[in-house]
Amino acid sequence: MVRAKYQGVLDLGEKLNIQNGDVSEENGVLKVTGTAATQYEKNLLWDAIKVAGGDNPADIMADIKVADESVYARHTVSSGETLGKIAKHYYGDAMKYKEIFAANTDILKNPDVIHPDQELIIPNL
Repeated sequence: MVRAKYQGVLDLGEKLNIQNGDVSEENGVLKVTGTAATQYEKNLLWDAIKVAGGDNPADIMADIKVADESVYARHTVSSGETLGKIAKHYYGDAMKYKEIFAANTDILKNPDVIHPDQELIIPNL
């Protein structure tokens, strides 16, 4: 029963390719463990848990680790994107594009010029 409630979280974990994932149910509590690639992916899982169970759910225990804590996320540029759009997506603030640019000066020379398929580091703030 509780597993069905959080099926969306489990599906998201599969989509994100969570490593060392394990799910068990004990006394009506779903226990979920695994390792997300980045903090951003961990946050996506926690957001999905809160959508399904509320801000402080008692029927799920999740222990999600982060494989690469040196970055917030890694982002592959798609056609039509700007650093501002990418910053808005990850941080909710387009003006944080400057932080993304600063973290990627090894491949970016101008914050107004990015190309599809470039992999950008989205830094921890």
